[in-house]
Amino acid sequence: MAKQVAVPGYEIHERVAVDPERTALLIIDMQHDFVDRNGALPVPGAKDTVPVIRRLIDFARASGIPVFYSQDTHRQGDPEWEIWGKHCERGTHGWEIVEELAPQPGDVVVEKARYDAFYGTALDHELRLRGIDTLVICGTVASICVHYTAASAGLRWYRTIHPVNALSALDPFDMEAALRQSSFLFRTVLATADGIVAEAAAAREKASRVHAVSR
Repeated sequence: MAKQVAVPGYEIHERVAVDPERTALLIIDMQHDFVDRNGALPVPGAKDTVPVIRRLIDFARASGIPVFYSQDTHRQGDPEWEIWGKHCERGTHGWEIVEELAPQPGDVVVEKARYDAFYGTALDHELRLRGIDTLVICGTVASICVHYTAASAGLRWYRTIHPVNALSALDPFDMEAALRQSSFLFRTVLATADGIVAEAAAAREKASRVHAVSR
């Protein structure tokens, strides 16, 4: 029997400043099997987020923010296929990241076998090598790979930010539940892609001092 529940409120910030020297953009699983409407596991709305994520990539590159990708990766006999069916088999077209968002030289691509992009990968190591403590996390699926990666980042004390219009989910309920959980449990900051701005920590501190003096 269907049951309706009210989603507790959460805030979407109009403006979120990030320090380019301490921030990375992390794009989760924007692969053909999830994005294409004829993919193995198409996610409603994933295709619509491609232009938004493209703007985030352009913003990151212009601001000197490193770009990271997770790439869902499976091989024959992977037990996850027993849950979802065959998808993202390494080397296939469906496994590849969509062309509009293709990684460039210098980007970091992390192949992952489970939902969490930190699990069994070098992601944490690569981020800490670069002095990263803030992650802008976008992509698909909001309640699964995006959520568990953001949760794992939060457990490692990364500051996490979700551009909500750069996320897609299997169902509206899943989206709402994921945003509520991330913002409530891990203090993930929710914003829109265009509301994220690059601002060095020194500039923020100066602006804060000026504001304090003027009050």
